[in-house]
Amino acid sequence: MTTDVEKNPKKDDAIRCNACPVLCRIKPGRTGACDRYGNSDGLLVRMDPLTLTERAAERQEKLVPFAEKAEDWDGDWLSSSDKFLTGIGAGTTYPDYKPAPFIVSQQHDDVDTVTVVTEGIFSYCNVVVKIDTDRFVGPETAAIYCDGEHIGHVTTAQYGSQMLSLGGVRHLTGGTRKEGVKTCEALLKLCDKEAIEVSIEGGATVVIQAGKAPVINGEPEKRMRVGCGSATIGIFAKQFQGLVDEVIVVDDHITGVLTEHQAGKYLDMPPSGIKIIGRKSTPGRYFQVSEPGTGWGGTEITDPQTIIKKIDKDIARPGLRVLMTTTTGEDSFYCELDDNLQIQVKEIPTELKTIVDRIGENCEPSLCTVLFMAGAGGSLRAGVTNNPINITRSVEARTTDVTMGGAPVFVYPGGGITVLVNVLDLPDKAFGYVPTPAIVAPIEFTLPIELYEQCGGHMDHVAELSDVVKNATADSRVEPWKENNPWPFRKKFE
Repeated sequence: MTTDVEKNPKKDDAIRCNACPVLCRIKPGRTGACDRYGNSDGLLVRMDPLTLTERAAERQEKLVPFAEKAEDWDGDWLSSSDKFLTGIGAGTTYPDYKPAPFIVSQQHDDVDTVTVVTEGIFSYCNVVVKIDTDRFVGPETAAIYCDGEHIGHVTTAQYGSQMLSLGGVRHLTGGTRKEGVKTCEALLKLCDKEAIEVSIEGGATVVIQAGKAPVINGEPEKRMRVGCGSATIGIFAKQFQGLVDEVIVVDDHITGVLTEHQAGKYLDMPPSGIKIIGRKSTPGRYFQVSEPGTGWGGTEITDPQTIIKKIDKDIARPGLRVLMTTTTGEDSFYCELDDNLQIQVKEIPTELKTIVDRIGENCEPSLCTVLFMAGAGGSLRAGVTNNPINITRSVEARTTDVTMGGAPVFVYPGGGITVLVNVLDLPDKAFGYVPTPAIVAPIEFTLPIELYEQCGGHMDHVAELSDVVKNATADSRVEPWKENNPWPFRKKFE
């Protein structure tokens, strides 16, 4: 793709790139600061390959140099409705003072559709990182640093997961230049499915990578808990019956005690006389048995005996069997009371070990999930239609389908077009940056052509997909469609 350029008055053959507010002067054979555009014989050209995805399984080539094959290629494969042009490598301007780079028409299931294909330059963006672990990574709202720069904070924990918010406009542009650059670099790596290491104030050092296990203080996590301590008691109570007299499941949120728990009452299990520390919530459910940490069940506990407050001699009995474990089954402790009601550590019986292992079996693998969140501003929408509010209303009404690199997005309710997408649903190397700093991400709007015209679309810029690809000056990339992603042209447009 080429675009209008401004020759440098110094006559050194440099050209001015107008793709973003930086306005780089690029000399022949060189690229701009973002590496997305370069000077090729006096023309400003896109350096990244334009990316298409296709559902057909038989195609094997990953890179198709259309410029070389245009003469002997009949274009037959593009006549299929199984192709989708993504915004990856499409380019854009910012602000969007002209129509989107590609507005392509295709027919799907006898419905004429238009896909507006562009890349958004997002200053208002961040990533939400979901870390599947009950380990303590840091207190809520704690600052997160990458290479010494403040790039985000710990946010509200979810069930079995710690949550981080990284990036955002205040870190990208509201702090020092170094903070903005480091924040942009960290976001780009995460969105491109690479690993970064962060340190959390008052907490842990964590290595994050989409789709990979988190590494907390140098130790890879293995399991996401099956539930809190109370839930674990409820799930496995019946299996423990007859094999043990008391089960305590240690958990930072709710520690469960079987014989006090409703599940134990249901099974007519007699009280054990084992009393634990912590704030009692309801029978058999205890809060705050320990400070958060990286020990047993996301607590500071390394020796589970330390949470036993007392053994009631009027209730406990010699030979009482006690199992202590965690919500992942990774830690366990078994003991019996002697004639003096003192704890005697024993090897865990095989039958109990089987149930502890089953707790682990019911835990999902611990992973990092990276979700990119961004707001599509007014100027980006101006590249879609002459009257941007119309495309906003169409998105809200779900008559326009929004995708990013072909991946489905969640569109937040309320004003504007604020989207959330799982980076693993996009092809590799789908994101870029500009040194303002801001993240560049693909975005596509698909809708019936009649509705596009009603929305005030740039109808004089609509082109057939096959023509667009034939005229591409850069090599274009073809990626297989990710099977878990819904097809943008599904029956909804009938």
